[in-house]
Amino acid sequence: MTDQSAAKQAEADATEVYQIDAVGLVCPLPILRLKKRTRDLPSGTQVEFLTDDPSGRKDLQVLCDMTGHKLEWTREENAGVIRYCISLA
Repeated sequence: MTDQSAAKQAEADATEVYQIDAVGLVCPLPILRLKKRTRDLPSGTQVEFLTDDPSGRKDLQVLCDMTGHKLEWTREENAGVIRYCISLA
């Protein structure tokens, strides 16, 4: 692999967005799933987290406060599902 293609691959890897679907799970399972699936991902990784758990926003904010992750945006979707975008610390 050339230096240029290696740089392009590194850039693609850095901008990849991971999606974690916790729809249908209730507290504390959505946050536990998020923690488990993100623990080995590098800092700066963007994660889209989907949940319909009513306590999801509060639990996610507590997790972000504890870990340094940043909640980038929130979007309501159909059927009570909320999509969160998180940047990992």
